[in-house]
Amino acid sequence: MTKSALQIARAAYKPKVPAALKGAVKAVDGEYTQSVADQDEIKRLFPNTYGMPLVTFEKSHDKKAYPAIHVGVILSGGQAPGGHNVIAGLFDGLKATNKDSRLFGFILGPGGLIDHKYMELTADIIDDYRNTGGFDMIGSGRTKLETKEQFDKGLEILKQLNISALVIIGGDDSNTNACVLAEYYKAIGAGVQVIGCPKTIDGDLKNEQIETSFGFDTACKVYSEVIGNIQRDCNSARKYWHFIKLMGRSASHIALECALQTHPNVCIISEEVEAKDQTLDDVVNAIATVVAQRAEQGNNFGTVLIPEGLIEFIPAMKRLIAELNDFLAKNESEFKLIRRSEQRNYIIGKLTKDNATLYASLPEGVARQLTLDRDPHGNVQVSLIETEKLLAEMVGTRLAEWKQEGKYVGKFSSLTHFFGYEGRCAAPSNYDADYCYSLGYTASCLIQEGKTGYMASVRNTTAPAEKWIAGGIPVTMMMNMEKRHGELKPVIQKALVRLAGAPFKAFAANRDSWAIHTDYVYPGPIQYFGPTEVCDEPTKTLQLEQGK
Repeated sequence: MTKSALQIARAAYKPKVPAALKGAVKAVDGEYTQSVADQDEIKRLFPNTYGMPLVTFEKSHDKKAYPAIHVGVILSGGQAPGGHNVIAGLFDGLKATNKDSRLFGFILGPGGLIDHKYMELTADIIDDYRNTGGFDMIGSGRTKLETKEQFDKGLEILKQLNISALVIIGGDDSNTNACVLAEYYKAIGAGVQVIGCPKTIDGDLKNEQIETSFGFDTACKVYSEVIGNIQRDCNSARKYWHFIKLMGRSASHIALECALQTHPNVCIISEEVEAKDQTLDDVVNAIATVVAQRAEQGNNFGTVLIPEGLIEFIPAMKRLIAELNDFLAKNESEFKLIRRSEQRNYIIGKLTKDNATLYASLPEGVARQLTLDRDPHGNVQVSLIETEKLLAEMVGTRLAEWKQEGKYVGKFSSLTHFFGYEGRCAAPSNYDADYCYSLGYTASCLIQEGKTGYMASVRNTTAPAEKWIAGGIPVTMMMNMEKRHGELKPVIQKALVRLAGAPFKAFAANRDSWAIHTDYVYPGPIQYFGPTEVCDEPTKTLQLEQGK
């Protein structure tokens, strides 16, 4: 493998870890827990793993002897910077307690467990991937672990390899599956623990115990660098409006964080659009108004940040998509037999009146994208909906109307961008390298303490790493019931942008000024070497949430 100069230098980086994880540790049980909602139903579905206590690790003065164990690890779902360091931390944690413990990686995600495709992860392999981006050590996949047949098939290879614990590194859906798997293995006495780790660049897997999902820090810094570059170009040429869509299927955390880092002229927050019951027309008018106000000052340029999931948060669109999801879940085979040229009219004829009217009013391309194949969870693949182009086109049309009415005097030229995959496999920032390694090490401690159905947790991460708090949180604590594929199912509750939260309030207090004034910030590339205030700074979101 040919390595870049940065890879070679980064291989020597030693992640910083909480003081409690240095040397012998002991688990301290905290308060007993309950799910965030639907307590009776979640307790009924998870009788063996519900209500377990929070766990915190503290330094121990008694060195315990741990038997050698075999552990499996799976990377599940979309990539996020730092995944390799989770595996490295897990490996080091296992070897620290018994050098004969072994780690096995299942190839290409949960499908590798079902298909019995695996490799042993030795020190030589691990060392090649320390502090690197991507999930290419063992690959990832989106197979859902949800059926008894899959669980039993996976158990065959776990027993064959004498694996007594499985670590699933994934987002909310992957960790929901991990929780279901933990419950099943506990119920049948399989003797296999299941531990989760919180991964998603979207930032929507968090709560009081899970401060942030790993990869969010790095991805936002990558996107903010490119947004800053575009804004500098924008302020140099002074003739384009850049419409930039950012990843974040269900929440606007990435868009909000990038706005706090770069000060764009407009940033749409999906959760606010929903709370204010705004229409697509309202969003278009709000952007066009800023364009017109800047044009009055002679500034025919600017930047607009758009969260990937915006369409699903516009209430009328949300109702349409919900009906489409239900209809297509039940009639997928019939729909696929309809000729492409007739699909639009077929759908219109099957929808309720208001939804049919809205669907009929959409541009052909957007309407078609709303009926494309769903993701494995039955949701619209919003990344395929080119919201940035839709808004740029609609804003242009609105401004043309205003020009005829004498309400707009400027020139409008737009360019569109979608930043997504560019950030998912970046070399992790120092924050993510440290955080991920600590998560992996914490997972090894949860395994050694016999825990199952837990997610590794590392808190207080705006403080120096020495003061970080490592522990575990029962996954059932994060669950509620939601409709998936037309059925109510237990899932981890997504953490959306809180309009009453400090990060949104900071944005809201400044956005009117950013709209009119060219107050761009240029963060530049991630810095891996240099002063700590440049290299180790956590996200603006975390700093504001923790009052730093």
